[in-house]
Amino acid sequence: MKKIILMAIGTVTLILGFIGVFLPVIPTTPFVLISLACFVNTSEKMHHFVMTNKYLGPYARAYASGEGIPKKAKFKAVFLIWITIGFSVTFILEPLPLRIMLLVIATIVSTYIFTRPTAQEPK
Repeated sequence: MKKIILMAIGTVTLILGFIGVFLPVIPTTPFVLISLACFVNTSEKMHHFVMTNKYLGPYARAYASGEGIPKKAKFKAVFLIWITIGFSVTFILEPLPLRIMLLVIATIVSTYIFTRPTAQEPK
């Protein structure tokens, strides 16, 4: 069951990462990294596919080799986080503790992304 769930999450995040290569509002690198984390123990074939893919491979290899996340990908990821969290906090959530929790999570994730090494943009 765990393998099926990880494969499903990996597939969905891989598709989102691929879309992010072409759409500037969707961050590519975080989704590709999530898919790799899901595939590393569940599907060697899918892991290899991502690492050698013409479009996604450069993002995955840059992070895996320690080069980091491209600057453009960092800004897209953080921008999307704050847009979605901001929308949720402003229009959807009522209880103050939930709003505070989401803002804390967004701050921690944004800090984590910006403190990762910055790689050159993939060609």
